[in-house]
Amino acid sequence: MRRLWLVGVVMLVATPACGSDDGRDGALVVEDPTAVEFDYEYVIPLGTGAKFDAGEVVEILPGEMTVRVGEVMRIVNQDDRQHLIGPFFVGAGETLTQRFASAGEFTGLCTVHPSGEFVLTVEE
Repeated sequence: MRRLWLVGVVMLVATPACGSDDGRDGALVVEDPTAVEFDYEYVIPLGTGAKFDAGEVVEILPGEMTVRVGEVMRIVNQDDRQHLIGPFFVGAGETLTQRFASAGEFTGLCTVHPSGEFVLTVEE
């Protein structure tokens, strides 16, 4: 029983370190956000989800976006609900910072664009 407890404690302590894997899936872990220059920055204001629910047209990001490998995008979600932006999930009150590591096209649902879709093209 003591050994199982110790394994649980080690896993709990080690878990935050796993989240700081620089370069994993192109993700950029930012310890000091002021040290990074963002090529694209978007803010999802509080109440965005409620506006969509009420039928209002809210356009925060473009429906289609072309970026280059190495560029960095930041999405700050100030809303009280989570949002999907193509391949990205941004929880309520969270910030996503993404450095694009490889070329490709990524399409997915978008809860902050009237079309409901987001197409991201990453070029070399």
